[in-house]
Amino acid sequence: MPEAPLPLAKSVAHAGSGWARRWPAPCVVCHGWCTGGLCSACVARFAAQQPRCARCGLRLAEAGSPCGACSLHGPPMVRTVVALDYAFPWDRLIARFKFAQAPELARVLVQPLIDHLGPQLAAADELRPDLVLPVPLSPRRLRQRGYNQAWELARRLARELDLPAQADGLQRWRETPAQTTLDAAARRANLRDAFMVNPQLAGRLAGRHIALVDDVMTTGATLAAAADLLLRNGAREVSAWALARTPTPSTGNRPSP
Repeated sequence: MPEAPLPLAKSVAHAGSGWARRWPAPCVVCHGWCTGGLCSACVARFAAQQPRCARCGLRLAEAGSPCGACSLHGPPMVRTVVALDYAFPWDRLIARFKFAQAPELARVLVQPLIDHLGPQLAAADELRPDLVLPVPLSPRRLRQRGYNQAWELARRLARELDLPAQADGLQRWRETPAQTTLDAAARRANLRDAFMVNPQLAGRLAGRHIALVDDVMTTGATLAAAADLLLRNGAREVSAWALARTPTPSTGNRPSP
């Protein structure tokens, strides 16, 4: 019997549509008029592609795969794609996107990640995942915020890259303290057994390549915990796609405003 197709992302009214990209609007960074919400000058200045570790997404002095730490003990993700450093101006914009009821910013913020992923997937078909999943919020935080910022990014990525996606493939059933105040070890302990696979998907993960999407990758503990769960449930491999990565102190040169 042929495998059942994995679920497709549901359509979203005009988000990321052609007219939205062509219609002049202020750049979200410099506020100059442009098309698409992010001008080419700001892309060149703040979103230029940087050499990164292929496993953890941290910036490197030069291209390498993987970094020294990942060579010794890499994360469960087979590869990680990161578009931006979590630094000016993206830290302010992502905070506004997440905490200031501005889900519409996803349409603009996701574009640098699409620009990174599009050529990679076109050049190597084996990098194309079978399913795109967002890192989930707990039910309480989802009610408070009204949307999952990771799904706002994931569904747009899926549509632009012609990939199936599912909003609730992973579920966060256990409420955990905020990660922002915790170190790496505490983050890992905080996330232990916090996620579960949707029972409707659990039996269909065997042999699949899954892409996990999140907005900000700090220590990588959240994505690693979710990836480990998917692998234990039969996924062949897991990729991580993050909009931004918190730089290490040695590489965290903040661009000037």
